[in-house]
Amino acid sequence: QVQLVESGGGLVQAGGSLRLSCAASGMMFSIANMGWYRQAPGKQRELVAGITSSNSTEYADSVKGRFTISRDNAKNTVYLQMNSLKPEDTAVYYCNSDLPRDGTMFRYWGQGTQVTVSS
Repeated sequence: QVQLVESGGGLVQAGGSLRLSCAASGMMFSIANMGWYRQAPGKQRELVAGITSSNSTEYADSVKGRFTISRDNAKNTVYLQMNSLKPEDTAVYYCNSDLPRDGTMFRYWGQGTQVTVSS
């Protein structure tokens, strides 16, 4: 059974930093594409950052230069380093995994972790 468990959220002042972690289990982590999404109240869930199994990365324009996604395959963990946080970064952040199996891509989600940035 695939499980994704996020941690590291919290309350921080604008300009501060947080590091989110997502620990994966029950899956071949090294072959999965991983990502971080966020959803603010009243808004749709949006992609924040993604990292492929070959370590290619992509970022939403709103976080480029401030956020960094990385992965540690030995620990089955993906990270999101968030610097220079802004109040508009406030949202629930979700870890996502796209896992290929038998020619099909399976998508999994974590339970989410709240990030609140005060002005």
